[in-house]
Amino acid sequence: MTQNVIFPASATDSMPIRAVMLGDIKLYVGDVLIDDEISRSNKMWNLLAYLIVNRNRNVPQDELIDILWPEDDSQNPGNALKTLLYRTRATVLPLLGDEPQLILSQRGSYSWNHSLNCELDAEQFADLVRQAGDKALSDVERRNLYRKALSLYKQDFLPKLADQLWVIPLQTYYHTLYLEAVFAYANLLMAAEQYAELAELINEAIVIEPYYDKLHALLITALLRQGNSLAALNHYESATELLYRNLGVHPSEELRALYKEIMNERKSLETDLCIIQKDLRETASRPGAFVCDYGFFREAYRLEVRRVGRVGSCVHVALLTVSLPDGRTPALLPLNSTMDQLLEVLRMNLRRGDIIARYSGAQFVLMLPTAVYEDSQMVMTRIIDSFYQQNRKNFLKISYKLQQIDLDNSLLVD
Repeated sequence: MTQNVIFPASATDSMPIRAVMLGDIKLYVGDVLIDDEISRSNKMWNLLAYLIVNRNRNVPQDELIDILWPEDDSQNPGNALKTLLYRTRATVLPLLGDEPQLILSQRGSYSWNHSLNCELDAEQFADLVRQAGDKALSDVERRNLYRKALSLYKQDFLPKLADQLWVIPLQTYYHTLYLEAVFAYANLLMAAEQYAELAELINEAIVIEPYYDKLHALLITALLRQGNSLAALNHYESATELLYRNLGVHPSEELRALYKEIMNERKSLETDLCIIQKDLRETASRPGAFVCDYGFFREAYRLEVRRVGRVGSCVHVALLTVSLPDGRTPALLPLNSTMDQLLEVLRMNLRRGDIIARYSGAQFVLMLPTAVYEDSQMVMTRIIDSFYQQNRKNFLKISYKLQQIDLDNSLLVD
């Protein structure tokens, strides 16, 4: 059976070809680098990537056509494939020589040249993770293997081809394997008390998976174990804001527990009362209500419950909810913009002793001390009216519920 040259190269049979697919696709053929700087054609890279991933078998022509043109009903898909292969050859030929062949053509199928030694970084990563999972090895050996494996994972599998159906399951598989490796390696680093390396590891993981609260919890833990409670607090605040704005969720119990640990750490070492009072003192010129995270709000609420029982004061709690006119939750972009605008209205229209916290992506919870029900109701109405006066084009609906703190039932529903 005759084989036709589709894609020549200068590599010899013994020279390995390195394929990088964890991130932007790259091919290293000897000293030559081939990447998308030479061509922005997604179809060309889709073709090359699919043949490399399936390099141990012949790929039928119809399979390639389905991969490259899944919804194309043209009459000559075979000609379109030949044209793509010709353009691929014309694009790469100036960079390479004549032998051997990288892609072979047979009757009704194409294949990567089986005789060439092609190394794929994603497969190397998976193999190293598998080796590192062997608990018969020492912890030092396992850490070294995890370190080497994770150094290969720069980004998810083929992010520029993430819309391709064949890429999606592989991207999911490697991403899941990556997170499993990160947590396994993190456990080993925790056991070895290597907290600086742990923080570095999790910082890199957060770049790849920014919305996983367990990663943020691990980073905060690593910072606390290094005695850096200020950095831990800063990351807690940025992480909870990130999760609010992008997922509409408030901190998990694990993050809240770490927040308490941060607070305990930051107040456990100071003995100078003047320094403590200076730390507690709020800037006198800061206008408006007090804005805090929900974890602090819960503690302030518990304090107010005790105060109500002792002095008989009246405290109301309000819940403001932003929704579409039909009651559904808005998309994140308009929701986040509205929540920012609403927070500013709340802060400037409430008293300095009132407390505001974001309860969820679409809700604020308020505490209004020393206010009777009618006054609190008027405050809520004024806030909503003020919001719409300042944001006349906003189409989202703002509603509220108002309840009084009650000792017997914690909250008395009106």
